[in-house]
Amino acid sequence: MSDCLFCKMVSGEIQPNVVYEDEHVLAFHDLHPQAPVHVLVIPKVHISTLNDLDEAHVEVMGRMFLAAKQVAKLEGIEASGYRTVMNCNRDGGQTVFHIHLHVLGGRGMAWPPG
Repeated sequence: MSDCLFCKMVSGEIQPNVVYEDEHVLAFHDLHPQAPVHVLVIPKVHISTLNDLDEAHVEVMGRMFLAAKQVAKLEGIEASGYRTVMNCNRDGGQTVFHIHLHVLGGRGMAWPPG
């Protein structure tokens, strides 16, 4: 998708502050962090929302969560704890329509989140 911000990051057109990358996912620091550690994990394939997932995406979704675990380790929040969040559509808080997993940590997390 040529107009997708995250697809531009995957293609190299835009250079994010990369934390982790493999053949399936890209993880980078959020531009507007909501915690001391705030990293986004995205699939390299464009999927607009969680509602667009199907059986073909099972592996890449698992890879995203494995990448989140690796991000937590790399960012030093693995032992203290962290939160993962994925928003779906506007009322769910999604602002970029390419699925992404937020990895947040470095402070205590409140509940409920909002």
